[in-house]
This record gives sequence, structure tokens and C-alpha cells, in this order.
Amino acid sequence: MDATDAIAPRQGRRVVDSPIGPLLLAATDRGLVKVGFHAKPGAAGPSGREEPAGPAAHIAVAERQLREYFAGELKEFRLELDWSLSDGFNRRVLEELAAEVPFGSVVSYQFLADRVGEPGAAQAVGRAMASNPLPIVVPCHRVIESDGGLGGFGGGLDTKRSLLALEGVLPEPLF
Repeated sequence: MDATDAIAPRQGRRVVDSPIGPLLLAATDRGLVKVGFHAKPGAAGPSGREEPAGPAAHIAVAERQLREYFAGELKEFRLELDWSLSDGFNRRVLEELAAEVPFGSVVSYQFLADRVGEPGAAQAVGRAMASNPLPIVVPCHRVIESDGGLGGFGGGLDTKRSLLALEGVLPEPLF
């Protein structure tokens, strides 16, 4: 660890509207650190003057890319990510997911366990998905059960279905 790692990065937060409900975006100087579902008004804290660089810049880029994703115009997020809320096995799994599971595809928990060299760890992969601080951007909605079941999802199964429908994996819900 060098001296710059010992200094806590600045943080910024913003609640943004989306077709799946309000999302809390949080960033540090290093990049986007959190995407939270079902954000409540005021979850970003008091509004203050935001600097055009650092956290605010990362949030602005993430907000724009999320808007493009929901409009069907973006298939791959290109964001700087701050992985500091994940470590160990969970981080390895989430990084593998982000790097290897493209838009419009799904994989099983077992597939990811195999990819990170832990074939007996499918349930642990499920826990890694549940701990994902960057859902949508790190697409845990693309991970399903080996038998084709949806599995769980921190944003709720309706949200998971909506995201998979947006990506063409499932048909649009009728109502």
C-alpha cells in the first residue's frame, strides 16, 4: 500500500431516475463504487455544489451510460470502477462476470464457479451476486440457476426480468 491508498477518497452520490425505479449512484475519485436499487428521495444526502471532476464526473458518465443502456443504445459499460466494496472470492467472481458475460447472454452460478477455479462453489457465487455493489454495471442479473430458473436478485425478480427483457433474453412482461 502506498501513501495515496491510505488517504480516503472523496465520495459523491446522486439519485437518478430509471425505468426500473430510482437508482443511487455513488462514486469516489477512483470510479463508480455503488449502484443501489429503490433509492429513496434524499438518499444522496444534502445537495451541495458538486465539483466537475472526481466523483461527480464518474457519476455523470455512469448516469449517461445507464440512460443509453435503458434506451437500448449501449451494450457494454465503459466506466471506471472502484472495487473497494468487494474483495477476495466475491471480487474475483464479480470481475469475471463483468469481463466475460456480455449483453444479451446468461450464465449459471455453476459456470462462474468453474470460471474462477472453484467448481464446488456455486452457492458461494450466489452470495457474491447478492453482495454485488455495482448491479446492472456488473451484470449479476445475467446469472441464473443451472436449470434455467431466475435465482434471486437484490433489486427484486421483477427488476431482473425487466433487465433480461431489455437485453432480449426474456420476452417483455405482458403487464
